[in-house]
Formats: sequence, C-alpha cells, structure tokens
Amino acid sequence: MNQEITIVKIGGAFLEDQILLESFYTSFSELKGRKILIHGGGQRASKLSRELGITPKMVDGRRITDVRSLEVVTMVYAGWANKKLVSGLQGQGCNALGLSGADADLIRARKRPVSEIDFGFVGDVERVQTTALIRLLDAGFTPVFCALTHDGNGQLLNTNADSIAASLAIALSASYSTKLIYCFEKEGVLRDVNDPESVISEIDRYAFEALRKSGDIATGMIPKLFNSFKALEEGVGQVCIGSVGLLSGNAPKFTQIIL
Repeated sequence: MNQEITIVKIGGAFLEDQILLESFYTSFSELKGRKILIHGGGQRASKLSRELGITPKMVDGRRITDVRSLEVVTMVYAGWANKKLVSGLQGQGCNALGLSGADADLIRARKRPVSEIDFGFVGDVERVQTTALIRLLDAGFTPVFCALTHDGNGQLLNTNADSIAASLAIALSASYSTKLIYCFEKEGVLRDVNDPESVISEIDRYAFEALRKSGDIATGMIPKLFNSFKALEEGVGQVCIGSVGLLSGNAPKFTQIIL
C-alpha cells in the first residue's frame, strides 16, 4: 500500500476566529503522516475590497476577479492569510512552508474562458508539479498553499481553494493513499442551513443534485461538492466534509462523500 497523505482545505472562517484557529493549529499539527494545507481567505478579501471601494462579485460561490480584485486577493491570500497560518503552525512545531501555485511552478492553471460569465483573472488548474512537491514532502516540509496559481506566462490567477485541494489530492493519488478533508466551522453538509444539527452523513451525486435544485444547500458548499465527486472519480481514496474534529478522529458528525 502507498504511504498515506492527508490534504486539508480550511474555510475562511477559521482565519477570522482565533479560538477556532488555535484548535485547528493543534489538531492539524498532531495529524500523523504527510499532509498539505490549502486555504483561501475570502471573508477578509471581501472586507478589504469594500474598504477600498471595490464591490465583491460572486457567482455560485466563486469570485469574479478583475485587476483590482486580483491585487486584493493576492495581498490577503498570499500575504496576511498564508503567513498567519504558517507562523501559527510553526508555533505548534509543524514545519510549514507557505506557497502559491506560482512558487517552483507547483500549480499551473489556465485563465477561465469567457462564456455566459466573465470571471476575469480566475484560473482552472491544468497540472500539478508532483515531483517537486514530493521533494518538499520528503524534506519534511508541510506545504501550505494559498488560493493563487499562475499561467506560466507571468500572470497570477485567483483559483478556488476547493479546486486546488482536489487537484492536489488527485495528482498525488498516484504516489500516495490520499484522503481529502474539507474542514470548516460546521459539522458537515447541512440539509437545513439554519439547523446545525441537520448534518447529512453521506452524499452521492443524486442527493447533491436534489439539494442543489431545491436550494437547500449553501452556495459556498457547491464548489466543495463538485470537487469532492471529481476527486473520488479520479483516484482519491476518501473525501470528508466537517469540523476540526475530523482531523483527530473525534468528530461526532461529518459528511462522507460517496460515488
């Protein structure tokens, strides 16, 4: 059996709640084996945008990114959020290394073509440079990726962190037994967004489409679920959505994604 690796993506709420964040630092640092962290920082990016007079625009949980918005997300994601997480993990003895997809050409993307919606400088992952990434893991580093990639021609691209997490998990599944965890402030995917106890224990594509059509699913959850199914279809061993307790195996409730 291949060596195990855990890919963890955290929601932006962690970065805004110090108590939640400290709990995450401890649980993630104690997670055994090789691991990678992916984060966004959308809440802070939206807040800073408004302070700068830029109105954030979202479609199905994805940010439309013009030139000014790209400057904001670069400052927040690659700067404030990434270094906050790296320093916090270092404080717990986890040898974290902050990265974007542009660093060492680790994640290359293509600018999303304009169709019904022009997302601007938004990228869709084309490839992951697994050889270099595995070397970093072999050297004892824990990569911490922000939600930025590049196109290989000098252009940074805002790229959904859920998609980056799935792409990393898929790319590494050829070398490792991979587990993908989408970790956020709720216990899992909720049947009723207003009822924190309404956690759905398992979701397949049929259940997802039903929830999506009925509107009984939070908009920000849609990219997570699309990417969850893609990851399973392309070789990832397990995908879960839930709270910090998932990392320590102490989550009373969580959502398992199944095909």
